[in-house]
Amino acid sequence: MIPSKIALVTGAGSGIGRACAHALLDNGYAVVLAGRRLEALQETARHPHGANTLVVPADVSDPESVRALFARTKECFGRLDLLFNNAGVVLPASPVEDINLADWRLAVDVNLTGTFLCTQQAIRLMKTQTPQGGRIINNGSVSAQVPRVGTAAYTATKHAITGLTKSTSLDCRAYNIACGQIDIGNAGEHVREKMAEGAMQANGQVVSEPAMDVTNVSNAVVYMASLPLDANVQFMTITATTMPFIGRG
Repeated sequence: MIPSKIALVTGAGSGIGRACAHALLDNGYAVVLAGRRLEALQETARHPHGANTLVVPADVSDPESVRALFARTKECFGRLDLLFNNAGVVLPASPVEDINLADWRLAVDVNLTGTFLCTQQAIRLMKTQTPQGGRIINNGSVSAQVPRVGTAAYTATKHAITGLTKSTSLDCRAYNIACGQIDIGNAGEHVREKMAEGAMQANGQVVSEPAMDVTNVSNAVVYMASLPLDANVQFMTITATTMPFIGRG
């Protein structure tokens, strides 16, 4: 299959990032696989359409690493049609007053600043390419809407992603760049196993939670990406149907 569009996925070495990269490959994209672990990215690239991947180890919290990532993308493909800002870190649960400052900064640097840096570089490329334009999809998580107990740092960064998504959508109208956000709850085999063991609820109880197959997420991202640039899914929330999200707490 000859690629018709170019996508870049951060955090592509595992989980949601890997699943979305594979789904995009299956739907005719060439995909730049970005993440910190080379071996994990290479494993993602072992796919029937793996010849249409470009593996670029990168740290999204490092401005120079991000610049090099997008320069490599431009050098190899000449353009970028889709950026999926997926890379993120989740910290161990902790009360607000006990969060270590280094952990807070790590969450901000990766989850928020990393998304900002990648968005900046994507816009600069999409503004100047011919034809002009492209799409940016941010992984917000359902924590962009409601927190879990003990997740102040993660939740604060994901709430901030919502503001960045809205501002990007507004500022990029003139350049044919669409920006949307997908808020995901309890997806993937690792999460399924963890949720089966139980998650802390607002009332102090540890309760097992349902989780969904990660292909539901990758299908949703492909749908968002498939729209023409004059249409946009601004926000999508996708969870296991009976996950305690509606009515959380």
